[in-house]
Amino acid sequence: MTTVKLLAAATLTLATIASSPAFSQQSSTMTRSTSVSSDEIRSVSPALGRYEKEDVVEGLWARPQLSVRDRSVVTVATLIARSQTADLPHYMSLALDNGVTPKELSEIISHLAFYAGWTNATSAVAVAHDIFAERNIGADQLPEASPDLMPLNREGEAARQKAVEGLLGHASPGLADFTTDPLFKDVWLRPDLSPRDRSLVTITSLMANGQVAQLAGHLNRALDNGLTREQAGEVVTQIAFYAGWPNAFSAGPVVAEVLKKRQPERRRPYRTGRIDP
Repeated sequence: MTTVKLLAAATLTLATIASSPAFSQQSSTMTRSTSVSSDEIRSVSPALGRYEKEDVVEGLWARPQLSVRDRSVVTVATLIARSQTADLPHYMSLALDNGVTPKELSEIISHLAFYAGWTNATSAVAVAHDIFAERNIGADQLPEASPDLMPLNREGEAARQKAVEGLLGHASPGLADFTTDPLFKDVWLRPDLSPRDRSLVTITSLMANGQVAQLAGHLNRALDNGLTREQAGEVVTQIAFYAGWPNAFSAGPVVAEVLKKRQPERRRPYRTGRIDP
């Protein structure tokens, strides 16, 4: 419990409490693809300026396969996972404008501490701190450090622990312990980010860093948690622009194989016990 409480406590320091917090959850128009202005891009690379306008702003972000809210979640998660903080203020602000709540953004940061590394998460905290202060987002709009957790499926958790033991044996008992608690008995059960969105953030992190060994298991969990087949494929498309074509093409065949093996109507809730860590 200690590690997740420490990070949750850190996220609670992101903002100054305001008496009348205000922020917009309405969808905003994607006007540029970076914090760098379009004029600055064209002054250095006219071709990049054209690609930004035609392929990113008017192309990628206008595609209906993912909502702008989900595209914001994927993009923010990609930048955090890859520690690409230069554009993170722009995309965190866009995410809030596109309907991602402060609670969800805070939970995305906490979740990625476990899937992309602690220092990547704390780097994101530094960025979010300033954005939350600018928007008067106070502690009352952030998740509790220790909320009431969603129910744990004990049978599924027992199967997951057994699978981890099969993978690790006695090589790393510490990793096995922390995978159980806090990761699966706390982080995945926190209520302020839905299981579907936790899965979306997790597969994004794996794809963005080319870590495809666990992608099939987590993608199956994402589909169980409500991500559609079309949305899963579109995450790969979004990854291509924000983490590069090689990472997208490493993930693409794994996604294709999962969708090929999976019956279209198959849908199981997360708590039935997917076992990948």
